[in-house]
Amino acid sequence: MKIVLLIGLLLQTQTASPERIEVVFSGGHDTDPGDHGRPDVLIAAALGVPTDVFREAFSHVTPARGGAEPEPEQVRKNKHALMTALGPYGVTDERLNEVSNYYRYSRERGQMLWRNSPAAAYAIVRDGKIVGFTITQPGSGYSSAPQISVPGRPNLKTKATLSFGKELSSNGSVTSLVLD
Repeated sequence: MKIVLLIGLLLQTQTASPERIEVVFSGGHDTDPGDHGRPDVLIAAALGVPTDVFREAFSHVTPARGGAEPEPEQVRKNKHALMTALGPYGVTDERLNEVSNYYRYSRERGQMLWRNSPAAAYAIVRDGKIVGFTITQPGSGYSSAPQISVPGRPNLKTKATLSFGKELSSNGSVTSLVLD
């Protein structure tokens, strides 16, 4: 009788529901130093061009100095330079304006101003060990992989994978979390 009861308790313990612990996301908005704070990976993906193509196109733009608004003639020259380089890839003036406004940034203030939404996920813990992750909100606007932490697990090493594409509301979203 005691043996059967012990086996029953052991089976209950092994089949208990896994614990769910909320994942904490931080960072994920780093940019390449050569981009001067501009989220080129997001802009290029939203325009449907390779990042290197956008960077080359933008290298012909002359930004206004000191955060001031550029003169109308400079705006015209900048737009012409961008459209000359991006037009052959199917980028329209309307789309360039939409994407540029969506991913606004302030290089002078070192501020990220582009739209983004935070990701949300939880770690699945079984028998005290993390066995996986469930993403409940992929977020958007991540220009680099965010850091992931799980409360109570200080030495946890994880990797986030991002997805980039033309849809602004999901560009730069978290598509997977894996243990490293």
